[in-house]
Amino acid sequence: MKKILLTGANGLLGQKLVGLLTQQSNVELVATARGQNRLPFSEGYQYRAMDITNRQQVLDVIGEERPDVVIHTAAMTDVDKCEQQKDDCWAQNVQAVEYLIEACRTTNAFLLHVSTDFIFDGTAGPYDEAAEANPISFYGWSKQAAETAVRHSNLRWAIARTVLVYGIAHDMSRSNIILWVKKSLEDGKNIKVVTDQWRSPTLAEDLAMGCYLIADKEAEGIFNISGKEVLTPYDMAIRTADYFGLDKSLIAQADASTFTQVARRPPRTGFILDKARAVLGYEPHSFEEGIAVLANQLKG
Repeated sequence: MKKILLTGANGLLGQKLVGLLTQQSNVELVATARGQNRLPFSEGYQYRAMDITNRQQVLDVIGEERPDVVIHTAAMTDVDKCEQQKDDCWAQNVQAVEYLIEACRTTNAFLLHVSTDFIFDGTAGPYDEAAEANPISFYGWSKQAAETAVRHSNLRWAIARTVLVYGIAHDMSRSNIILWVKKSLEDGKNIKVVTDQWRSPTLAEDLAMGCYLIADKEAEGIFNISGKEVLTPYDMAIRTADYFGLDKSLIAQADASTFTQVARRPPRTGFILDKARAVLGYEPHSFEEGIAVLANQLKG
């Protein structure tokens, strides 16, 4: 049996990982998050409240559970909020990682840390694992600092970098581009979508699978775990409209300068997946297949 402890269990990726890991016969799962368990089911795993910004709690919970692997998905990911609330961002995205490293060191656990394409400036995407980081937002800087801490930790470690994760989770406040486009067009609203940013949109189930493959093999190093296509949000909106048979004439092209956002966004990211395919056997859904997964979940 492999004992896996998960942070951020209430989040989108966390929920998908709980769903996936509870199906594995060789995994004993400890799910953690701040406060109450908000997952829609409670069987097949143990839940413990753990605030990652509380050093003593992190040391106590990991010290008592002694997991073989820690999968760290919890983070402050609202890019604009990170720019405005820098202390909170640093506490959640950097100091918390330092506490997890300390706890993993005392228990000899393998640490899998989830990171982001926003560590790059977006001038040279799509990126491979060896590309040079150069963040242009405080969020990106905090995630880059966390990666540096993990890489210099002397632990057995992996970093799973991802891009623009979308999916449907229980009790989620935040929407995603597919649901937003679908609802707007169904309501007959005109929407503006940017054509000058490129991303590899990632189905949450694919990211969960990538994390599981890393954890199962305890594969060390950095892995790009994202969708396989590089698309603009405008491309994504058109494909969503096509899939659901909605009116594309409501979708207008815009460039990023027409939107006022607090934090800068990298213009062109996207990931090259050769390493994850070769080492892990990772193979993500296409964007169309991802839309179909969401459509089925909406029916369910």
